[in-house]
Amino acid sequence: MNREFKISQSVQNFKLPRYDDLPEVELYLDQTTAYISERLEILGNVKLTSSMISNYVKHKLIRRPVKKRYAADQIAELFFIAVAKNVMQLSDLKAAIELQRQTYPTKVAYDYFVAELENVLPYVFGLKSELDEVGNEHTEYQRMLHNIIMAVSYKAYIDKYYADLRQEN
Repeated sequence: MNREFKISQSVQNFKLPRYDDLPEVELYLDQTTAYISERLEILGNVKLTSSMISNYVKHKLIRRPVKKRYAADQIAELFFIAVAKNVMQLSDLKAAIELQRQTYPTKVAYDYFVAELENVLPYVFGLKSELDEVGNEHTEYQRMLHNIIMAVSYKAYIDKYYADLRQEN
């Protein structure tokens, strides 16, 4: 099987839950880590650990858990952090989240993030020839988020390409 075909097929069924599909019951730290990591596993080097989450709370990227449980807003922000941390510094991540909070409710921003990621990833991996138009507005926030997702998608492609090459040798 040709390498590029194999790599493109690895993301063919990639889908993330929309905000309304996130767990209704708040999750403990280990449950949150497992829930997010399982859904992002297809991206390769996108990892999230309990200590990372604790560090994000400590640096105020996300709010503290209530009674050691994480709610939908925190889980949504952690999905973004887990994806974007591969191409952004911690200080820039914090600024991006603060900008999002000033611009859109978490539900709106998260659903846009998911739609854009599900739009860009198949494009970068060669499963479609052009990008769809996502969202009605063309704000600075949306352009920046699009560029972050493009960078993450290209990095995921490169990581998968070289992982396959190493496996072959």
